[in-house]
Amino acid sequence: MPTPILKTMNWQDQPEAFLRSLFERAVASAQPMLGLRSLLPEAPPAGKTIVLGAGKAAGAMAHAFELAVQQRWPAGSHVEGIVVTRYGHQPPRPAELPPQPRIEILEAAHPVPDANSEAAARRILALAAQAGPDDLVVYLLSGGGSALLALPADGIDMALKQHITGQLLQSGAPIEVINCVRKHLSGIKGGRLAQASATARRLTIAISDVPGDDLSVIASGPTVPDASNCAEALAWIDHYGIGIPESLRERLQSATLETPKPGEPLFQHDRHLLMATPAQALRAAAELAEEHGLPAFILSDRLEGESSAMGRWHAQVAHAVQAGNSSLQAPCVLLSGGETTVTITRTDVRAQGGRAMEFCMGLARGLQGAAGIWGLAADTDGIDGISDAAGAQVTPSTLERARAAGLDLPTHMHAHDGHGFFDALGDLVRTGPTHTNVNDFRAILIV
Repeated sequence: MPTPILKTMNWQDQPEAFLRSLFERAVASAQPMLGLRSLLPEAPPAGKTIVLGAGKAAGAMAHAFELAVQQRWPAGSHVEGIVVTRYGHQPPRPAELPPQPRIEILEAAHPVPDANSEAAARRILALAAQAGPDDLVVYLLSGGGSALLALPADGIDMALKQHITGQLLQSGAPIEVINCVRKHLSGIKGGRLAQASATARRLTIAISDVPGDDLSVIASGPTVPDASNCAEALAWIDHYGIGIPESLRERLQSATLETPKPGEPLFQHDRHLLMATPAQALRAAAELAEEHGLPAFILSDRLEGESSAMGRWHAQVAHAVQAGNSSLQAPCVLLSGGETTVTITRTDVRAQGGRAMEFCMGLARGLQGAAGIWGLAADTDGIDGISDAAGAQVTPSTLERARAAGLDLPTHMHAHDGHGFFDALGDLVRTGPTHTNVNDFRAILIV
């Protein structure tokens, strides 16, 4: 994604462009090049620095780390490493850096892991194991790392992990549930990557894409202790009706797949830093709105629930504000973040789009063409679910234009086809990969 152009938009005359500029500001505020330099240790270790990472922002974070080292550490400081990002999410190498990278950038599949996810995990685990007492291991983590860094535990094959992950993703389970299960089927998540470099100093730098910025949830917490347990993982598997082999059930019941826990000496000297969060991105958007004389209200940075239902709830709030039945007053913009879910219950449905487009369909249905209300929802990584777009926009004319085009909103909602609906209207938000990820962004303009 090119560096966003933050134009001065008149929210009264250009409401759709104005909402887009708020989204661009939020994404720009979470770019690794802005925040990582200040988190670099003042001096290199006596030994080598090993940089390991995973996530949709891992490529950009690796570039930012190399640039920070070049600017702040003595020439000749030993830095090497490997990170893995999603296919197509590797950013161009900055011109300021030499052509030969110190940190290798690999690519793998998301949201369901593939063979490259496993290969990357094995290489990263092996490099971590080479770190000694004089070395510093820096972990660069961001959303998407759970799928990109996928190493099945001994006795579990990738096909089984793919099956369980795919079923959980379609079930509507919240991310903390999905990651609880992932950790207990993994040889690298839930603190196990930290175990591999037990004698070295360790620093984790993360971009949060999860409600509450819980480091044990970001990328399934490969470098932090895990408070969940095997019994919980099995309970969630059963709750969502996912069939597993009896041999795996027995291993979960006997806790032979347990993860490192809080309080273990392994973690007592580790440092963990957050480079960017959903709340920071929302504040950046709010500041831009207020620069243009428009009050901005952040509803929450951690909203969860069914995407379409959350869209309808935002519509209800917007109606109340516009009618003067709220403590918030129009004109204003409402902002929210978090991670909603899409539950697919029909086996004959192949969803086209993701959480943001599903939210926008719910929002359009709830607004019913109300004059003076516009909305935008987009994923800050630039890719919303199974699509080529970040999200979509809703305008007062959305339903009218849909009827004129022969589009039936309930039919598209039933099929979870937000992409088809908004693409036909020309209302998709397309950015390409943004090289960061602070989860969902939503903005509702009320005049």
